[in-house]
Amino acid sequence: MIDILYQWPAGARFGARIPKERFYERTASTATLREKFVAEVSRISWAYKLAAETINLPGSPEVPEIEVIQVDAKANDVSAQVLASIDKAIPNPVIFEVRRDDAHGAAVRMTAAHNPVGSPAPKPGAYFSTGWMRGDLPRTPLPTAITMTALYSALIGPLTPLAPRPGESPAVVSERLDSVRRLEREISALERKLRSEPQLNRKVDVRRELKAKQAELDQTR
Repeated sequence: MIDILYQWPAGARFGARIPKERFYERTASTATLREKFVAEVSRISWAYKLAAETINLPGSPEVPEIEVIQVDAKANDVSAQVLASIDKAIPNPVIFEVRRDDAHGAAVRMTAAHNPVGSPAPKPGAYFSTGWMRGDLPRTPLPTAITMTALYSALIGPLTPLAPRPGESPAVVSERLDSVRRLEREISALERKLRSEPQLNRKVDVRRELKAKQAELDQTR
């Protein structure tokens, strides 16, 4: 994960405020989630629209365009559950900038789930994020790309624990991310089992299985 904020192109600026009620009334599935939405979110803005007509890159069925959504927090942060609720209502891939005010002024973090069109709605655990950064820090130009799909992969890459491989589509990256999370859970379970297993012969078997899972994880990353 790399702490980075992008300089979004001026020609892609959209700047439309979206009533937060539009999201939590439609996609917040429980009363608890609706309450979190109301308590955490001050304002939602459709800040930038990265599309063929705004940045002159061709889209694809997986990534027809990319929406940059700014969410202003009422307090310290906005939870991944709330972001997933917003994401669910938007048909295109989304990159969030979450903003808050603290003792040092405005702070911002970039966060997203790897979510090309056609993939399941992201779950809260799917979100990756930069750390908090000062809102007035210099921003980085967009990565060089010749398609919207390549741009999306390059934008999401610094947030995730693995970089896209040459020619790899966003859908395949998403599958690899799911595999990495699954293997990490299995490795954690085996490590707990190894610590608690009293029988030496079983320890040998668990250690062998753990080593195989770790090798699989190294190949998947």
